[in-house]
Amino acid sequence: MAGTKVVIVDDSPFSIAFIKGILVRNGLEVVGEAGTLEEVKQVIQETKPQLVTMDMTLPGTDGLECTRAIHEIDRNIKVIVISSMMDDEIVKEAKENKVSAYVQKPIDEEELMTAVNRVMSSEELFRFLSSEYIKIFKEALLDGTNKLTKSLIQYKDEHVCSKEFQSEGLAVIVGIIGKFSGRMLIDVKMETAYKLTASIMKREASGIDEVLAVLGEFTNIVSGNACSIINRMNKAYGLRVAPPTIMHGESIHITAPGYTTTNILADSDFGEILLNIGFQRGDDQWM
Repeated sequence: MAGTKVVIVDDSPFSIAFIKGILVRNGLEVVGEAGTLEEVKQVIQETKPQLVTMDMTLPGTDGLECTRAIHEIDRNIKVIVISSMMDDEIVKEAKENKVSAYVQKPIDEEELMTAVNRVMSSEELFRFLSSEYIKIFKEALLDGTNKLTKSLIQYKDEHVCSKEFQSEGLAVIVGIIGKFSGRMLIDVKMETAYKLTASIMKREASGIDEVLAVLGEFTNIVSGNACSIINRMNKAYGLRVAPPTIMHGESIHITAPGYTTTNILADSDFGEILLNIGFQRGDDQWM
């Protein structure tokens, strides 16, 4: 977290000096301070901080109004409330206004820095995940196909997907939960599903129920292996997969999950395989 740019919002010179001392001792860069709504808007636009500490009681305004004003300028700025006032209703309102953490005065240095580290590491974790997960899930699908069928797949197309699309015939969806939530989907034609099942089982499929069971487990293995790789990179991700949801038929539409995913198309010995994968930031989990 060293070098993180911070603005302190408080109308007490003592509180500003005290908070600044803690932050500077721990390697953060305090780039500005403010005590009113107009000062908040000005200093945020001028200094472009990554983090703001926010008092709840300010002249002519409050911490939540200031937080909303900050997020109108840049919704990615993290806000940690530091206030003597703390009850269930205030904390609830703070969460609803996208406050990332809440620390009560008198300030304990360890408590404040734990909140800062948790909030800012979340951004770093998501940036790293975003840069790596497509490669990891592609490798997991390639490896899973190779181990179970002794054949290779060849990736041929990759594009961002933000709208619903129609299934080729059989779709298996696996929800992913943990530090960040996401979704992995494998979609194939029924003919491909039967061929893939026959290769995995080393015999013809006994019927549609077996095909669904095999494709469900195949997708579960791929997603589980990919999540395990990510968790080994940093255990803070804590990714886990939910039981697969399987759909099949002639007119199945795959809905968009509310965040951007990526469609990755691969050729295999059994036909085309579509891998769809994506993650969202989600709300920070409070301590």
